[in-house]
Amino acid sequence: MAKFVVTVRFPDSFDEEFIALIPEHRHLINELIEANVVEAYAISANRTRGWITMNGSSEEAVRTTVEQFPLYRFFLQVEIDELFVFDSTASRFPRISLN
Repeated sequence: MAKFVVTVRFPDSFDEEFIALIPEHRHLINELIEANVVEAYAISANRTRGWITMNGSSEEAVRTTVEQFPLYRFFLQVEIDELFVFDSTASRFPRISLN
């Protein structure tokens, strides 16, 4: 299965409808993390961009998943890039402690 990074752009301000969907959106993201579809989820400090590292069989499969996000209709831009290398501390063996 390939890895992809999804970059999304959010509006500069959020209305009540957007804010009301955040709990449902986070619930789905948490389910996708548990299912190993989403590996990492990050939002910039100014809340205008987000990055989601995802596993999928193709770019189309990843796009289909992203289109199911409750906040999808508010995304101003979605970019999906297949990764050649993805390395992180989470993908390594835990450090051994002799204590």
